[in-house]
Amino acid sequence: MGQEKITIGLVEEIILLPWGAKIPARIDTGAAVSSLDVRELTVKGKIAEFKLPPKYGSSLISVPIVGWQKIRSAESRERRPIVEIDLCVGPKKLRARVNLNDRSQVQYPFLLGRNILKENFVVDCMKEYCSPPSCPDLPQK
Repeated sequence: MGQEKITIGLVEEIILLPWGAKIPARIDTGAAVSSLDVRELTVKGKIAEFKLPPKYGSSLISVPIVGWQKIRSAESRERRPIVEIDLCVGPKKLRARVNLNDRSQVQYPFLLGRNILKENFVVDCMKEYCSPPSCPDLPQK
């Protein structure tokens, strides 16, 4: 059978690997794909280059684009690049697809959507920060 699902709250700290950036993530069961807050995003061919928000380290990161996501909101339509990153959520190290977007206008720099939640986690809406990142092989900061 499948592995036991881990209970997480509405907000959890996660760690972006291999960069070791610990960031707060808003758990969003309404979002199909997770979203990462980035600055100075440029697309060069099939490579996305960006910086994490200054609070989380601002070195230049380059990762291959694995697809594009069309986003429709009340105000606009846009296409966001999708990349694959490794992250640590609770005790699980996962490889996940995330879209890249400037989220500086919202409180949380990472939106953890259903693509990560569905096979790994159960969300307890009465809790926050109940499963701190504890993956094996975490970079020591």
